[in-house]
Amino acid sequence: MKNIRIMLFSSLLVAAFAMMIFVPSAAQTEGEGKTVYFVPVEETVERGLESFLSRAIETAEEESVDHIVLEMNTPGGRVDAAGEIAKVVRETEIPTTAYVVREAMSAGAYISLNANEIVMQPGTEMGSAQVIDGTGNAAEDKAQSAWLGNMRSAAEINDRDPQVALAMADPSIEIEELNLAEGELLTLTASEAVSVGYAEAIAADREELLEYLGLEGAEVQEFELSFAERIARIVTHPVVIPILLSVGGLGLVLELYSPGFGIPGIMGASALFLFFFGHTVAGFAGWEALILFIVGAGLLVLEVFSPSFGLFGILGLGAILTSLIMSSFSTVNILISFVIAVLVTITGMIILMKYIDRAGPMKRVVLNDATTTELGYISSNSRDDLAGKTGESLTVLRPSGSAMINDERLDVVSEGGYIEQGRKIKVVSVSGSKIVVRETRTEDKDNKKEENE
Repeated sequence: MKNIRIMLFSSLLVAAFAMMIFVPSAAQTEGEGKTVYFVPVEETVERGLESFLSRAIETAEEESVDHIVLEMNTPGGRVDAAGEIAKVVRETEIPTTAYVVREAMSAGAYISLNANEIVMQPGTEMGSAQVIDGTGNAAEDKAQSAWLGNMRSAAEINDRDPQVALAMADPSIEIEELNLAEGELLTLTASEAVSVGYAEAIAADREELLEYLGLEGAEVQEFELSFAERIARIVTHPVVIPILLSVGGLGLVLELYSPGFGIPGIMGASALFLFFFGHTVAGFAGWEALILFIVGAGLLVLEVFSPSFGLFGILGLGAILTSLIMSSFSTVNILISFVIAVLVTITGMIILMKYIDRAGPMKRVVLNDATTTELGYISSNSRDDLAGKTGESLTVLRPSGSAMINDERLDVVSEGGYIEQGRKIKVVSVSGSKIVVRETRTEDKDNKKEENE
């Protein structure tokens, strides 16, 4: 019996030791050995952000990351960019959490609704997602209706009340339990979002968030914007694009009026380089667009120095416009930007030609010097002193030839008639080096005729 007890006790010790070795703790099974990506969703939602988030999620999938956290801090932005971002978030098989660290307004709210879960920090907000046009007013009914459909679908994907999502985008919808005033867009605080089922939890920091997700021991990786992507986010903004194109066009036109290659040319070329660089990094443009733009610019320069009755100019403008459309994420946006740039460039040319030589430091841009008589520049000596003088034709004048006037052999031209050699002549006018003469015999006859009359 004693031996049996010893064997039983030994067996229990071995079993306990084996469990300690081969069975991990609860914390280990839930968190350790896993990876969480924290991806910032900051500032305005635009196509540059879309490119960045697409790369982040693609990288996470390649590295088999266990969870993606979108740290939301955005006032909103473009509807089209938000739609593409939401699609990427929905389609990934990696679990996603929208973690609102300050605000997720408008397009930011829509992106958050497409994540599997929403967690908010205390004092943060989410909502106010009405579509606004370029003038700051509510968009037309067609665009608003499409947006409401998107908000409803995003809410239904994760079993959230669609009425709450619609209230964020439509001020006519009321939510009684939230005491929403009539005509106001819904904006949820963290506690309100939890109460209506739009946020699963409130977490003050990342540690609390990971604890809620059951990933306390997970490896945390920061996915940050590269320097090139930061530039791309700026230059692909719809407001920045027409500015870059305007500076580019105006700078290159101004360069045509100044010798060499100076500051205007550098500014223009830099602005256009930033446009194509940013759109290339964002994934919208390729080398073919840049090459086409260079060809178009070359054709415009060729039109200036070798006129082709507008053929090179039309081909050049067409090539440039095509390259811009190929580089852009929105044909409408780039066409508007192109028109603005053309108007700014034409206005700048008019101001340049009309006022630039009058005052200010820009006087040095254009060469205004001229070889005028007032400044001492003459093409030949003027012989005004010969007016009224008489002489003799040394050669036949028909109508040009040589004459002796004041004992000086000169090249002269008759007033229009034929004058034989050896005839008496008189200088009737002098224009620079041109000396016009008349036969004196003809002049005498005319005088006698006038006397007889």
